[in-house]
Amino acid sequence: MTSKQIKWVTAGLLLASVIAGLDATIINTALPAIISDLNGIEYMGWIIAVFLLGMAVFTPLWSKLGENWGNKKAFQLSVVLFLAGSLLEGLAPNIGFFIAARTLMGIGAGGMGALPYIIIGYVFENINKRAHILGLISASFSAGSIIGPLLGGWIVDTLSWNWIFYINVPLGLVTISLIQAAYKEEVRQTKQAFDYRGAWLMVLGLVAFLLGIQLLGMVSWYYCAGLVLVGSLLIWRLFKVEAKQQTPLIPGHLFKNKALVVDFILFGIAWGASIAFNTYVPMWAQGLLAATALVGGLTQVPGALTDFLGANLAPAFQRKFRDLTVVNLGLIGIMVSVLGLYFLDAKAAYGWLLFLSAFYGFGVGLVFVVLQIRVQQDVDIKDMPAATSLSYLLRILAQTLMAAVYGVLLNFELARGVAQTKGKISLEMMNKLSNPVTNKELPLNLIPQMQLILHQGLHTIMLTATGLLLVGLAFSLWAQKKVFKN
Repeated sequence: MTSKQIKWVTAGLLLASVIAGLDATIINTALPAIISDLNGIEYMGWIIAVFLLGMAVFTPLWSKLGENWGNKKAFQLSVVLFLAGSLLEGLAPNIGFFIAARTLMGIGAGGMGALPYIIIGYVFENINKRAHILGLISASFSAGSIIGPLLGGWIVDTLSWNWIFYINVPLGLVTISLIQAAYKEEVRQTKQAFDYRGAWLMVLGLVAFLLGIQLLGMVSWYYCAGLVLVGSLLIWRLFKVEAKQQTPLIPGHLFKNKALVVDFILFGIAWGASIAFNTYVPMWAQGLLAATALVGGLTQVPGALTDFLGANLAPAFQRKFRDLTVVNLGLIGIMVSVLGLYFLDAKAAYGWLLFLSAFYGFGVGLVFVVLQIRVQQDVDIKDMPAATSLSYLLRILAQTLMAAVYGVLLNFELARGVAQTKGKISLEMMNKLSNPVTNKELPLNLIPQMQLILHQGLHTIMLTATGLLLVGLAFSLWAQKKVFKN
């Protein structure tokens, strides 16, 4: 491609990243209004988890489709599915329809998230240039993350939450057009056979496993254990089948690369823990401090700014420190944010949320750039697409798993707190607490008690995320001594 074409392709990929960043924060801003309108606070974890589930399950399939159809066609199809899901979410009449549409959107998001990194890996062979473009990708995601809370809060407060999904459509169409016009992909002479058997095993196995976790506290634990067992057996069978495939969805030899496995594990831990903060801090502001959707969304802005800062400082840190030392610094930044929320009381000043958000963003920015470059450097160029896709899969899986766990913890604490009121407070009333419009319908004398119930649920989530980050730090320190001895 010419330099002009490369610039337009980069612009298309950056715009896709803006859309992803926009959706990441705009949904968190609107969640209190959505669950209030659709009466679905007990499905809070589902709304997050099904989106991540769609991303996780289909990420390796997008990578394989890219190898067979070409990354250009696969990426454009993923954007189309993302837009279709977004449109249907805006039209959702009930929580079930909304969750189904969110799943479709997640399937598209899996391709939008994984394929750009593969495309960048091919277009920018120079590692320094690639690191620069990854920094721009992170910056564009941060820009979307900054716009999201402001735009989302304004839309929810002045129009309705439905409109936050409609704005994705024109932006997505521009992305498709840019890629169509500028991206000239090398034509492959041979096509690899698609592993349909492996695809079905992977989809069914992951869905069963994650669904079993998500249903904890909602159905009998026998059903949950059964689903987890079935999912585990299907995944075990998947690896047996993949070992005999010439073109497997998940190349088994990648797991023999110790350095790469360390990257994967740290990516998963960081992403699984960080989702606790950016998902629940707007609810903290709106439910505990009675903030509007706009003010709740503003809690995401400092993190978006410092995410950009951390991503762009990461290469400079790498020149002075070992890679995992920089990753550890990022993990500590994320830990400050979630541990800080754990120690805040229910009426802590709003400024503390902004302060802690800055630590969250800086930590995520450092971890992302360092580990993404490591994943692509720790393998041969022929394995770069698979390793990139797999790293994306594993961190989305970690987010999906932990979103389900956090949802279960919140539901458990809400149910326990409501039960202790002996009928004075119901889950329907808790649905209205985080929405500045509907919380006016609640009895004033019961709101402090309701806030304490919500605070306890959020408190438990942040403690769990802190424990996960401590495990990550311990693992990283161990890896520095045992895996990377030099």
